[in-house]
Amino acid sequence: MTEPALHVRSRDASADGQPRDLEYPPLPEALVVGVYDNHTHLEIADGGPDGALDYREHLDRASSVGIRGVVQVGNDVQTSRWSADIAAREPRVLAAVAIHPNEAPRLEAGGTLDDAIAEIAELAGRPRVRAIGETGLDFFRTGDEGRAAQQRSFEAHIAIAKERNLALQIHDRDAHAEVVETLLRVGAPERTVFHCFSGDAELARICADNGWYLSFAGTVTFKNAQNLRDALEVIPRRLVLVETDAPFLTPVPFRGRPNSPYLIPHTLRAMAASLGTDVSMLAALISSNTEEVYGKWDSEPVDQPPSPFGEG
Repeated sequence: MTEPALHVRSRDASADGQPRDLEYPPLPEALVVGVYDNHTHLEIADGGPDGALDYREHLDRASSVGIRGVVQVGNDVQTSRWSADIAAREPRVLAAVAIHPNEAPRLEAGGTLDDAIAEIAELAGRPRVRAIGETGLDFFRTGDEGRAAQQRSFEAHIAIAKERNLALQIHDRDAHAEVVETLLRVGAPERTVFHCFSGDAELARICADNGWYLSFAGTVTFKNAQNLRDALEVIPRRLVLVETDAPFLTPVPFRGRPNSPYLIPHTLRAMAASLGTDVSMLAALISSNTEEVYGKWDSEPVDQPPSPFGEG
């Protein structure tokens, strides 16, 4: 039977500058052994003003192909609150909360960065918030004038993660050396994850030496991403995680279309092929690694106030 098409309002624009709808890819073959998506942004589809796609549809499709759960990640106070609220009532979801590094300079300029970080610290106390992220440094989108604010925000988030004994999810774009220097100088949390790892084998070895996890997204399937496959080869498998970063970074063969947690099997199978290992064995290992970082998904959700975005 033909699956009904799903659509999401893309942030991309057509030639005339108008938003365009993109169709989600079909369901992949289900995994025999389940795995987790440890970094996704379901609020981008579900929480926008159009309510374009209900987060529960993402989760139902993910469950149908063997995805055991997701870590829903916030990028500012509003989306972090949404993430914590959804995790509180949805057993397939854990939450990560943070101010994204590209948000930090804007908030600093407005005099509200400290207030935002304080709200993240408060959200970090909720029982199904299991990580601080995504935080870090991004020198691709932010120029020299914004680096001080990013650095201050990053170090404040590291402190929250250590105080709360939470995992840390790092956003690192064009800032590998500075991120590593910061972690070594101030002390990394016990469970530190390089989200959407974008380095090479050399950075992977540094991470391995420090016990930091590498999370691979759909980019590892791209033809021009041999650096990621080289990193995957050298990192100890006990430090490997997998993610979507949905709705971005859709894996081959659907690159360019919107991403969703149910597409993890494409990335996982590409990783197994690159490593020359069995898909189910890799899934079992990554599933165990993910629970080492974030804990179990099967704790009972607790009652929380309704989401600022509503139910979707």
